[in-house]
Amino acid sequence: MKILLAGATGAIGRPLVPRLVEAGHEVTALTRRPDRVDALDAAGAHGVVCDVIDRAATLAVADELRPDVVMDQTTSLPQHYNARKMWKFYEGMVDLRLRGTPNLIEAAQRTGARIAFQSIAFMYAPGNGDICTEDDPPYERDAPFPWNLALPAIVALERRVVDVGGLVLRYGMFYGPGTHFDTGQIASDVKRRRMPIVGSGEGRFSFIHVDDAAAAAALAVERGTTGILNVVDDRPLPMREWLPAYARAIGAPRPLRVPAWPVRRLAPLAAHWATTLPGASNARARRELGWAPQRPTAIEGFED
Repeated sequence: MKILLAGATGAIGRPLVPRLVEAGHEVTALTRRPDRVDALDAAGAHGVVCDVIDRAATLAVADELRPDVVMDQTTSLPQHYNARKMWKFYEGMVDLRLRGTPNLIEAAQRTGARIAFQSIAFMYAPGNGDICTEDDPPYERDAPFPWNLALPAIVALERRVVDVGGLVLRYGMFYGPGTHFDTGQIASDVKRRRMPIVGSGEGRFSFIHVDDAAAAAALAVERGTTGILNVVDDRPLPMREWLPAYARAIGAPRPLRVPAWPVRRLAPLAAHWATTLPGASNARARRELGWAPQRPTAIEGFED
């Protein structure tokens, strides 16, 4: 198949490109950075400099390629963030989701391709149990800032993708090479004891190693799957469990504990993740893709 892959040099794109090439697909890999084209070509793809926010350029590439599948694996997250100013962490995503993703959907529609869209599995509303399925509601109402602004837009894009017969891959929190859990800020903060367990630490995190995410995405392309799939590992972990395990794995001191009430006031989104975040089930992805994560939980992954 001919695959137009946007976000080819991101955390998920890097392991995904060689998987698609090894499976025999013709991959046109988009990147915003000219200095990354050679690496894409060396991996067996055809690297093209194209910013998907540029509608004319994106449509021109699609018109020339006539892809069978358009994959939106784009992200734009900074290496540093402030838990009290989380809206700044997502600033780079605004144009990608409001302009870039619609451009890719349009490119898919005008060329008759299927569209696959990267979304998030940590979007479910609390109050529906510890583990949610794709049928449970996202946290669109009464969510803490800036989730109350971001999630309605993401959900609207998801619905548009599904309506045109596309696939939404709701990934868990990425860890592995090129992520914040590798050599990024989370690793740094945990080593400096700047990331505490908040309150009871009952917030349940659904993780996924980037290699396992790439494996699921490659299978989804081949099987022509549509709808929404949670691409997460087998067991969501409460913060009180995964954070000490991660600290041990990277040789950091044991995390501190702090009460929840000041965090709710100063960093409401961080407080939600730490105390009320529900996990996500991967049962549908296992069933429809014949896929299973090689790292059943993040604890095994952290040890690797």
